Amino acid sequence: MSELAGIVMERLTSEFEAARDPGRATGMAAYMRDQFPFLGLPSPIRRARARAALAGLPAPDSDDLRAIALACWSRPEREFQQFACDHLAAHVRVAGPDFLGTVAELITTKSWWDTVDPLATHVVAGLVTRHPLLTERMDEWSRVDNMWLVRTAILHQLHYGELTDTSRLFGYCVAQAGHPDFFVRKAIGWALRQYARTDPDAVRTFVAAHREQLSPLSVREAMKHL
Repeated sequence: MSELAGIVMERLTSEFEAARDPGRATGMAAYMRDQFPFLGLPSPIRRARARAALAGLPAPDSDDLRAIALACWSRPEREFQQFACDHLAAHVRVAGPDFLGTVAELITTKSWWDTVDPLATHVVAGLVTRHPLLTERMDEWSRVDNMWLVRTAILHQLHYGELTDTSRLFGYCVAQAGHPDFFVRKAIGWALRQYARTDPDAVRTFVAAHREQLSPLSVREAMKHL
């Protein structure tokens, strides 16, 4: 672990432990189907405590980012992983294309929507935007067996707006239209619904052409505001 990572984790642990709320933690764990223990920190408190922990520290480099993220992933309490997602999103500009390997490790470990989605829509999105050759990795992820990598490939363009590569977006949705898992079917609908804010006619045309392939959930989500 880098020196900066060690300082961050020491401060973060102190801040988080000081705000621990066991009563709230029980409900938060239940909401996540009891997959992860929680300290009981709502997002505003978690982020305020994180800001206090980071105050006065230098900006991280890529090695620091990796060390901090992996250290957070090694902790049992879910707030540490949620902090890592925020921290990576805030500093993704310092990461090179090879950092995608670290992000893939995080996506496929302790996987659930609360970490996968911010990693997809902010961290992976930022990496692909800055390093366009990584679009080929998104093509690979869109076809793998791991549903969280598939979800990430589908969602990584969520906030691209007019810069969306529609051939990839629609291609990924068609390729995974019959996927059996809820989280992939939901991602298809979410990605299409979001792109409909930019080009509603394109989404209407796509859904009409592929309605028989897409799940009812994907269609319902895609057409929600159309």
